[in-house]
Amino acid sequence: MKKLNSVEELKQFQKELFAEREGIKRSIAVCEGTGCHAYKSAAVADAFEKEIKSRGLEGQIAVRRTGCHGFCERGPMAKIFPEKIFYFQVKPEDVAEIVEETLVKNQLVERLLFQDEKTGKRCAYQHEIPFYQLQNQVVFGNNYQISPRNIEDYIAAGGYSALSKALSTMTPVDVLEEIKKSDLRGRGGGGFPAGVKWETTRNAPGEPKYVIVNADEGDPGAYMDRSILEGNPHSVLEGLMLGAYAMGSTQGFVYVRQEYSIAIENLPIAIAQAKQLGLLGENILGSGFSFDVMIHQGAGAFVSGESSALMSAIEGRVGEPRPKYIRTAVKGVFDKPSNLNNVETWANVPLIINNGADWFRSLGTEGSKGTKIFSLVGKVKYTGLVEAPMGVSLRQIVYDIGGGIRNDRKFKAVQTGGPSGGCIPEQYLDLPVDFDELSKVGAMMGSGGMIVMDEDTCMVDVAKYFTNFLADESCGKCVPCREGLRQMKRILTNITEGNGTREDLATLEELGAFMKDASLCALGQTAANPVLSTLTYFRDEYEAHVLHKQCPARVCRDLIVFYIDPQKCSACGTCRKQCPTDAIAGDKKIVHIIDQEKCIKCGTCFQVCPARFSAVTRLPGGPVPAPVAYGTPVVQKAKGESK
Repeated sequence: MKKLNSVEELKQFQKELFAEREGIKRSIAVCEGTGCHAYKSAAVADAFEKEIKSRGLEGQIAVRRTGCHGFCERGPMAKIFPEKIFYFQVKPEDVAEIVEETLVKNQLVERLLFQDEKTGKRCAYQHEIPFYQLQNQVVFGNNYQISPRNIEDYIAAGGYSALSKALSTMTPVDVLEEIKKSDLRGRGGGGFPAGVKWETTRNAPGEPKYVIVNADEGDPGAYMDRSILEGNPHSVLEGLMLGAYAMGSTQGFVYVRQEYSIAIENLPIAIAQAKQLGLLGENILGSGFSFDVMIHQGAGAFVSGESSALMSAIEGRVGEPRPKYIRTAVKGVFDKPSNLNNVETWANVPLIINNGADWFRSLGTEGSKGTKIFSLVGKVKYTGLVEAPMGVSLRQIVYDIGGGIRNDRKFKAVQTGGPSGGCIPEQYLDLPVDFDELSKVGAMMGSGGMIVMDEDTCMVDVAKYFTNFLADESCGKCVPCREGLRQMKRILTNITEGNGTREDLATLEELGAFMKDASLCALGQTAANPVLSTLTYFRDEYEAHVLHKQCPARVCRDLIVFYIDPQKCSACGTCRKQCPTDAIAGDKKIVHIIDQEKCIKCGTCFQVCPARFSAVTRLPGGPVPAPVAYGTPVVQKAKGESK
C-alpha cells in the first residue's frame, strides 16, 4: 500500500478497490468475533479457504474473516453475499457441502438454516430471521463486509470518506455544528450530548487537547463496544479523527480492557495500516491536519470506566475518580482539555458526517436520536447483540427479537444499564427504550446491557449479586460508596440467609438515597439502583425472605428445603447414592427420606432424581412437611404408570 497524499488520491484508491472487487461474484463472511471464535470459527474459515482453493475459485469467491454478526448463540455463522444467506452453527465438515450446494449449484443447505420455533419455517435470508427483522444495523452492519485486519475492506465499503469530506469541504466548526445538530448523545451511559461536550473541549484554554476512546466496557454480560472494536476498528478511528479535527486535537488515546484480546490484536494492525496509507500521522491527505493515536491497556478495574479515573490511569496513576469541580472536558489528562466518548459514540460520527445530521435525527425518539446496540442475554431464547432505533419497546426486544423466555417460562424482569442499572418489571414491558424513559422507572440506558430474568429468578439474590460486584469494584476512595456498598452487601446477605428483619428494608432505602446524593462518582451514585428498583417493584419477595423466611423463587440456598414426595418416590436409590453427606435414608421399595440436619442443600438429589419420577422437590422454605416414618413402602403404581 502506498501513501495517499490527497483526498483525490483516496477517492481514486476507492475506485480501484471497487473495480478489483467487481470480478468477485460472491463472498463468504465468517464471523470471528469472540463468541464464534470460542466455537472454533477460525477452523471454519480455514476450511472455506481450502475448499475454494481446491476448486480453483479464488478469483470468483472471497472469504472474509469478519467481526461479530450479532446472533452469538448460533455461531459459528457464515453469511453468503450478495444473497445474504445465513448459515448457523457451521462446522468445518459442513463447508464442502455449502460450497457445492450453494456456491456452485445455487441450492440451500436446509439443515444449517435458522428454524423459526413458532412457524417451523426454515429461514434462509437475513430479513426472514425474527432476530434480525426489527433491527436496523446502522453502526453494526459493516461488520459483515469487513475483515478488521484489512483496511482495504473498510475503504471499499466507503470508509474514510467522511474524513476526506471533512478535510476537503468542512471547517472544524462545520463538523462540530453537524454533530451538535444531530443530537448525538453519548452511548457510554450518561447520555450527555456529544456536540456540547466537544464544544466545551474545543473552547477550553490549554494545549494540547486530547480525544479518547473509552473501551473499558466492564458490565457483566455486555460486549457491544468490544464487538465494534474487534470487527470494525477503523470506524472508531475515523470517528476519533473527525472529533480531533473538530476540537483541534493532535493526540488521541484508546483505553481498552486487557481482557479484549481480539480487539487488542486488531487495533494496532488497524492503526499501522492507517499510518501506512497516510490516514494517520503528519499532514493527513495533504490537509495540514496531523493526528496520532496511542493504545492504553486497562488493568480490568470497573471503576476505570469513569472518565476521571480512566484519565488518571492513562497518566500512569491508580484508576481512581477525582472530584469534578472542573470537568474533564476542560481539565482531563495531564490537566489538559480532554474529550472522552465510548466506542459506539465514536463509530456513529462518520455516519453522521457522511449522511447528515437530519438523516441521524430521523431515527429514534424526540430526546434520543439514532440507534442503540444492546447485548441481550439471560433467560431469553435468542441471545446476542441487537441494534435497533431508539424508542423500540422492551417487549419488542424481549419477545420479537429475543423470541421470548426460554422453556416458555414467565417473564419476571429485565435489568438494563449494567450492574448499576435497575430491574424493570412486566408492567413496563411496553416502555420505549431511550435515555429518558428508562430513567423514569428507576433504570438507565447505561452502555446497553440487557439481562432478562424469568420466574425462577430471585430478585433479592439479583440485588445481592450486583451489590457484591460493585462492592468489589469500588475504589474505596469515598465513604458513601465504600461503606454504603459494604453495609448493603451485609444486609442483603443476612436477608438471603434468613436473618433479615423488616427494619433492614428501611435501612437499604436510606443507604441508597444517601449514596445517590453523596458519592464521588457515577459508580457510587448509581450503585444502589439494583437494590432500590427491586425494593420498589418486588417488595413482596423481600418481605417473604424477611417475614416468612422463604425464597419464593427457590434460589436462596439457606432458605430452600429439599423434600422427597412419598407419593412419587420409587425407591430407585439414585439420590441416596449421589448424596455427598449421606443425608438420605431408604432402601429397596422403601420411601427415601432426607435428614434436614445433615442436608447441606447442594441440590444434587434434585438434579439426579429421574425426570419420570420428579420425586425430589425444592420448597421455598418455611414449615417442612413431616417426613413419613422410615420403612414406609413405596406407593404401588396403577398398571401402565411409571414405576
